[in-house]
Parts: sequence; structure tokens; C-alpha cells
Amino acid sequence: MAALTEEQSMVRDQAKSWATEQAPIGAFRKMRDSDNAERFEPQTWQSMVEMGWTGILVPEAFGGSDLGFLTFGVVLEELGRQLTASPLLASGLVGTSAILLGGNDAQQQALLPRLVDGSEILTLAVDEGPRHEPREVALAATAKDGGYVLSGDKTFVLEGMAATSFVVAARTSGTAGDAKGITLFVVPAGSAGLARKAIATMDNRGYASVSFDAVTLGADAVLGRVDDGFELLEQVLDRGRAGLGAEMIGTSSQAFDMTLEYLKTREQFGRVIGSFQALGHRAAELFSSIELARSCAEGALQTLDAGGDADTVAQMSSLSKCRVGDCLHRMSNQLIQIHGGIGMTDEFDAGFYLKRARALEATFGNRAYHRDRYATQLGF
Repeated sequence: MAALTEEQSMVRDQAKSWATEQAPIGAFRKMRDSDNAERFEPQTWQSMVEMGWTGILVPEAFGGSDLGFLTFGVVLEELGRQLTASPLLASGLVGTSAILLGGNDAQQQALLPRLVDGSEILTLAVDEGPRHEPREVALAATAKDGGYVLSGDKTFVLEGMAATSFVVAARTSGTAGDAKGITLFVVPAGSAGLARKAIATMDNRGYASVSFDAVTLGADAVLGRVDDGFELLEQVLDRGRAGLGAEMIGTSSQAFDMTLEYLKTREQFGRVIGSFQALGHRAAELFSSIELARSCAEGALQTLDAGGDADTVAQMSSLSKCRVGDCLHRMSNQLIQIHGGIGMTDEFDAGFYLKRARALEATFGNRAYHRDRYATQLGF
């Protein structure tokens, strides 16, 4: 594990204590069984705001604490352990990063304080099909009367039902598949012509499909430069991928702890099953896999904190997403397999971890996507 500062250790301990006591897996089960359209509890989100987690990346001038990505990662790891549902990653990390990287002074002054106090939930709308393909943006942004008109659809938008605004990747020129011609816009959720519909997913989170039917925006809605938004989009996505790596490490670690406890207590043939050499070796391999994945996840966060260039950040975020994805995929499978029949029941929590693992693996690019991207970054 990375050597944490005293402040980071305090934040980690705070997050661990709060998530275990106030937002455990039982709270997630209760939320799943409710009719909550946003798929998270408002009091959970408010508690995160009060603890200052929404401002971890925001400069003090805008009300944040500017503690960096590794600090944000230790929080996400503890939330990943308990499967705590909230807009923290979608808004506090991804949405906030978009404004920090691409926002002008007016946009930062208007949005960052509201992102910190939780009154604004800003999420990224990029994908338009079942696979993550940022270059394939086709949603049209047509210049008109000094502004733009957006028409098209986005799908699998994180926290799309709770968002108050969206960062939308749209095409101002070129065709789908071109990096050139993509522009990012900040679009209020209440804009005329914007509609959203909840998507039911196996991990029971607040994904949405969002449609834009001639949504009219002013020129001040542009985030960054017109036609040159792909680079900004990738930088925002890489920060989200690094954050996902931290959450996935938490989910993997908790799945391992549950499995290890079962190996130590379940008896068969008059012995605890963990004493059988085959299962002991399997546990050792899983532990080693998690530690290797942790190094990759923390490496991506530390690269961001060190101000690494865009290419290095891209390499590390893809390495993290792929390596941690491999680890989580295997760990979630073994969680079910080692527990046997009870692991398949809804009454046991193992299924929640398996389902969340599959959703996390696909978000912002699956393992195959990032293997290819990492190899391309290295010139293969």
C-alpha cells in the first residue's frame, strides 16, 4: 500500500468508520429493495458533503480542500468495500475534473462551489451505444444564432437520474470515429428538449438514457475549445478510470476478506476448508493479485497528483483499469465459487459484489479496451 500522509490516513480512517457504520452493505440492500429512483439515499450524499469529500479535488479558493487524487482514492476504496451508492465518483471526481480542466473562470466560479456543497450533481454523458467508444460520438451540436442546438442520445450515463447538469460530448464537425470535431458542453438537466429515462441494471445504480431533442444552448455552454474537445474528454475519462480503479480495489478487498473468513470457519470432513492445500494456494494467489492490482491503482492516482503529462496519465489509468479489472473479475468469481451454494442465494451478499464487479469492469472501457489502449500508448 502507498505510504499515506497523516492527513490521508485520517481521511481513510474516517471513510472506513463511516462506511462500515452508516452505509454498510445492508443499507445498500435496503436501497435496492426500495423505489428510490435516484438509486442512492439523500442522507448518504449529504453526509459525504458534510465530511468534505466532494471538495477533495477542488482548490481552497472555491471552498474545497485540494487534497489530491490519492486522498480521493482512499475514500473510494472504502466505499467500494461496502458498495455504498452515491454520486461521489460521477460528480465529485469526473464532473469536477471536467470543470477544473476545461472550465473558464466564469464556469469555475459558478459551478465549483456548488459541486463542493452538493447542490450541483454534474455527470459526464459520453457513450451512445453498448460499448465505450469516445471517438464514436455522433450526437450533433449545430451552430445557430451564436449558440448551438444539440440533437441525439446518450446512454449508460452515471447518476443520470440524479444529475442537475451534464457534461455532454457532442460533434460540432466531422463524423463518428474522428477525434477532431468533438466539443464538450455543460447542459442543465432542466433544459427544454432534454429527457432522461432510468436504465435497470444488475448493480442497481442510477444509470440513465438521456435524449436531446433540439436542446438550445448559448456559446457560454462550451467547455474548453470548439472541435478540440477529444483531448479534454480523454483527460476527464482518465481521472474517472483512476478513481474507478480505487473503488474496484475496495470491492476486491472486501470480497477477499469475506472469502478468507469463510475458509477459516467452514468445516468439511472434520477440518476447516482453509486447511486444504488447494484452497490455501488459491487464497494466496488471490491475495497476491490484489496487491499487484493495488500498486497499479495507486500508481495511477499518484501520477495524477504528481502532475504527469497526458500520455503518462493515459498509460497509468489504462494499466490500472485493466489490471484491477482482471483482479476483480477473478476475485468476484472465486467469492461465489468458494462459498458454494450459499454464494448463489440473494440472502447472501456475495451476489451484490459479483454484479457490481461486472458493471465496474465495463464502465469507461472494459479490460480489452484498455489492453489495446495501453499497447497503443506504448507504440505497439
